[in-house]
Amino acid sequence: MTRGPWLVTGANGMLARDLRGALDATGTPAVTLARAELDIADPRAVHRAVRAIRPDVVVNCAAWTAVDAAEAAEAEAHRVNALGPRHLARACAAHGARLLQPSTDYVFSGDGPAPYREQDPTGPRTAYGRTKRAGETGVLEALPADGYVVRTAWLYGVHGTNFVSTMIGLARRGGTVDVVDDQRGQPTWTVDLAAQLVRLGRAAERGFAPPGVYHATSAGQTTWFRLAREIFRLLGSDPGRVRPTTSPALSRAAPRPAYSVLGHDRWREAGLRPIRHWREALAQALPALAAAAPPAAPSRR
Repeated sequence: MTRGPWLVTGANGMLARDLRGALDATGTPAVTLARAELDIADPRAVHRAVRAIRPDVVVNCAAWTAVDAAEAAEAEAHRVNALGPRHLARACAAHGARLLQPSTDYVFSGDGPAPYREQDPTGPRTAYGRTKRAGETGVLEALPADGYVVRTAWLYGVHGTNFVSTMIGLARRGGTVDVVDDQRGQPTWTVDLAAQLVRLGRAAERGFAPPGVYHATSAGQTTWFRLAREIFRLLGSDPGRVRPTTSPALSRAAPRPAYSVLGHDRWREAGLRPIRHWREALAQALPALAAAAPPAAPSRR
């Protein structure tokens, strides 16, 4: 049976643009729609789009990602992060499509002592985390046989604002940089995540990947401080210019998880390998990010 194309929402975002590249590289037909072309929070528009395109796989890259702004605008974030995925899941159920829903480490409390497993209880502490968790629930309830929640964290890439690009700009400007050393996680290149989403979607098409929750972050773990030092080292700058600080020293509207390390056990069930180590990915990614990154203001994640 001939399969339909893939549909990618949020087409102008950092992940979606790398996802389009991964789909092109594998010869997978795809339709990409930006927010101006499809508001996922509009259920009628969602059903019209899915009915017209008849996708085999939908990847929802549309999201409210402004973590601090969500604290004062949770209703608006909920509209995109919670209602949008639910509408997509219902449309997919009506038209026989699979849905891959990227999510976040913020659905956890961030105070765990060991890598969070896919089945571990969630406990978001921020408006952003609550809205993303609601989106997960909407997908899994509306699409139990064909819904895939793919949690990720600490993303960086060429096509968006991110910590790695910020550090590149600061390395070029000289002086010292204060970076928190009490938040631990897994830096993940959007190119690697995009490729993993394509592999998961293709495994789902072949019936090899069970539905449910997957964690898609790089292997290994580090802190923002140590990540910044590695960036400086790879750029040929003095890592000693990066100084450690603590989260309380930075005033943020939304608390950041102290521990964002995710486990990757479920990939075995899909017959797939987890994403490679973050150091290997960073070394490969940095030349392209350095070529694209302008000088930037200090990151205060």
